[in-house]
Amino acid sequence: MYIKTLIWLVLFTSCTHSKTSTMTAQTPPPSEQKKYIRPAYLKKGDRVAIVAPAGILKGRQAAIENAQVLLESWGLMPVLGPNLFTQKNHFAGEDAERLSDLQWALDRSDIKAIWCARGGYGSMRIVDDLNFEGFQKSPKWLIGYSDITVLHNALQALGYESIHGMMAVNMEEDIEQITPSIETLRASLFGTLSSYSIAPHNLNQNGKTKGVLVGGNLTLLAAQLGSDTALNTKGKILFIEEIGEYKYHIDRMLQSLKRAGYFEHCSGILIGDMTEIKANTPPWGSSVEQLIVDALKAYDFPIAFGMPSGHELENRALIFGRNITLNISPTETKINFE
Repeated sequence: MYIKTLIWLVLFTSCTHSKTSTMTAQTPPPSEQKKYIRPAYLKKGDRVAIVAPAGILKGRQAAIENAQVLLESWGLMPVLGPNLFTQKNHFAGEDAERLSDLQWALDRSDIKAIWCARGGYGSMRIVDDLNFEGFQKSPKWLIGYSDITVLHNALQALGYESIHGMMAVNMEEDIEQITPSIETLRASLFGTLSSYSIAPHNLNQNGKTKGVLVGGNLTLLAAQLGSDTALNTKGKILFIEEIGEYKYHIDRMLQSLKRAGYFEHCSGILIGDMTEIKANTPPWGSSVEQLIVDALKAYDFPIAFGMPSGHELENRALIFGRNITLNISPTETKINFE
């Protein structure tokens, strides 16, 4: 009852780069301005599947129950994947079981959104065996972050929008601390997310640019290089976030993306949370933000730090595949979703 009361309280709260700030807007080449397919926004009575394509859910039943309560409070009908609580070593079941649950949710025309229960590791092991024909007949929102980057990138390759946002297990956290995560997920699903304003950062590369927002977890982006789900970043604005890595690992991944041409025709970079970054021995010698600036110094596109999305409690939703305007000035960074 306490959780239900807190969730209802949340619902009534308001939900509301080049080297210089004078740079003109960068516009993607006409060939890169295709319109991504947008699944229908949710309405009361819609079904939302909760599935676990990656890590094990041992001891997370209460979080899933809270997630169900949240969806019900929005007027939605949660449906659990048949193998949701299956356990196989590191994973939420065998590869075939996790694949079966995700395929089931993709295929069902009455499912309007797929909320990934958690990340961890495992989505890459099943992504190549997914069949998206049913999904393409009845597109639906895919929701998640971290390891779910693999699935977001697969949908990018097919030309569909998806939501980089909190997952079901995040409902085990203190409700008040994750209120922005909840509010912005709801706004994304119901079609009311329009813009963000975030504080300036002294290492921002100011400017204004437009493009389709793509990206996700840096480790997963680097791990997909050379595959069918590697991103096409031409004319795009790339979002990255990371957790638990050494700085030299982050530099190595950025160098790998650079060598693969990820930044050659990129329109801009949006940096999310860099969480629990480990100290090198010997020390790297700079902040992780300075590391990123140094790795990208050859490019003059706008770069914005400080987007509160990733592995922190405040994990604001982003809509991948959506055209956005990124306006970075000395006083604020403004993100407008078209």
